[in-house]
Amino acid sequence: MASEEQGVALPAGASIGWIGAGRMGLAMCARLLGAGARVSVYNRTRSKAEPLAALGAQLVGKPSDLGSCDMVFSMMAGPESFLAVMLGEGGLLTGDGPFPGQVIDCSTISAEASEEVRAAGAKLGVPLLDAPVSGNAKVVEAGKLAIVCSGTRAAFDAAAPYLKAIGPAVTYAGEGNTARIVKICHNVHLTVVIQSLVEILTLAEKAGVPRHALMEFINHSVMGSMFTGYKTPALVKLDYTPTFTAPLLRKDMDLGLSAARALEVPMPLAAQTREILQALIGNGFTTCDFAALLELQARASKLDLKPEDVEVGTGL
Repeated sequence: MASEEQGVALPAGASIGWIGAGRMGLAMCARLLGAGARVSVYNRTRSKAEPLAALGAQLVGKPSDLGSCDMVFSMMAGPESFLAVMLGEGGLLTGDGPFPGQVIDCSTISAEASEEVRAAGAKLGVPLLDAPVSGNAKVVEAGKLAIVCSGTRAAFDAAAPYLKAIGPAVTYAGEGNTARIVKICHNVHLTVVIQSLVEILTLAEKAGVPRHALMEFINHSVMGSMFTGYKTPALVKLDYTPTFTAPLLRKDMDLGLSAARALEVPMPLAAQTREILQALIGNGFTTCDFAALLELQARASKLDLKPEDVEVGTGL
């Protein structure tokens, strides 16, 4: 059974709701279904959730249809869509109920949006657990997703078995919105790292070093990471099939820089990297993976990039 393969034992009988079946939401919900969870799913575009129905999920027509679930997960593109499915027309926390036992939100959103939903839920006796994640759909499928959580300890303890079915690395960061700032800091760091990576790849290639050789060395060095490993195929083969797009990453950079301004923390490197990301978007790279920053750097360096036809691993 899938639950045995994932090494997860879920409490018997709980009903789980899931909102959001994009690339990440689809992969994460599939992990829950694979662990034997009983899941009902809402997605604005119903057809995108149909692969989950094939795995045993029940599809519903609006978020409030999940109100009788013991807990409801959400994985949305940003704060606006999160607020809409929670507090908008037909939202999970609107109307006369019933309302779920708790909400676990895995999106990367602002602390303000999180607090608005937390306050609305508190009036209904529905705690919110912030549970943003690190990784992409391939990382989810490999069982290596990392999750950071904040909220009440009781809400975390109740959700922990399900979170561990989705990804084994689950961190509790305390009360309130602390997980939001952890995830925003993570994505600011990610953006700075990928920009640094494309700069040194371009430098090395102009000096005659194949990209795969530099990446192989980095991945085996102290500077290697899961991130550099799973981005290696994209950077070597110039495969920009989207795992995370530049507009979505810009949203996270804006959240990070906004928090920095509010807390009077200078972030000159992050601010400059955000503008490079804006240049990528301005050059039309809006629907592909953010690894296309390599193309922008190559153009600025008068380097003609070509895919390298070599076998490289993902590190997953």
